Amino acid sequence: MTTVELIYFRECPNISLARERLLQAFAAAGITPQWQEWERNDPASPTHACAYGSPTILVNGRDVTGIEPSTDSAGACRVYTHASSTTDGAPNVDAIATALRKPHATARARAGWHSSFAALPAIAAAALPKLTCPACWPAYSGLLSSMGVSFINYTPYLFPLTAAFLLVSLIALGWRAPRRRGYGSLWFGLAASAVLLVGKFAFDSDIAMYAGMAVLVAASLWNAWPHARREAAGNCPACVSTATKP
Repeated sequence: MTTVELIYFRECPNISLARERLLQAFAAAGITPQWQEWERNDPASPTHACAYGSPTILVNGRDVTGIEPSTDSAGACRVYTHASSTTDGAPNVDAIATALRKPHATARARAGWHSSFAALPAIAAAALPKLTCPACWPAYSGLLSSMGVSFINYTPYLFPLTAAFLLVSLIALGWRAPRRRGYGSLWFGLAASAVLLVGKFAFDSDIAMYAGMAVLVAASLWNAWPHARREAAGNCPACVSTATKP
């Protein structure tokens, strides 16, 4: 969960500007606005609020402009120098929005890679050989018994098991697809599943089965791969009491 904090002191004339830009940044990042405000001179405010000037915006404990906390000049109004060399009393919208997007982008990336793991059980089930030779069962039984494992003819359950695991992987590909890379990976996954099932269980074709596996893996990786989002760097130098560039 992303924690957003606005630190200020009551006499600061730039509080309204900071709140306005916070709202604009939340809208730009596509996130529901929610933040906590701390009046730095209020005894109920946390200790870290006393280490920043006013106004300061923190996202997950980090200043959106990258400035480190300092108690030496924390009691002054902050003056922000922007990339356009203009100055005013609040961080720019791009800097705030970039800071807001980072934790959400990381969470989406993790969710994408976790969803790709759903294809692994289907691939493992599809890779199991069909025990279609009853004459070979005694050999299988003897080999497994020597390892202390009972022989079970799983062939009747192999098709429904593989189909069920493929369904789970397709649901994972389609889950929140518009927020990731669209439905392209889902269509490739559907095609791969059809080729895998028909190739293995209808034509007993290893080539078709492995081709379906390869396309399914590719679709899962495509779905999980994070976007190369082009964002403003948010390089908004800031200082306290005087406008200087870092």
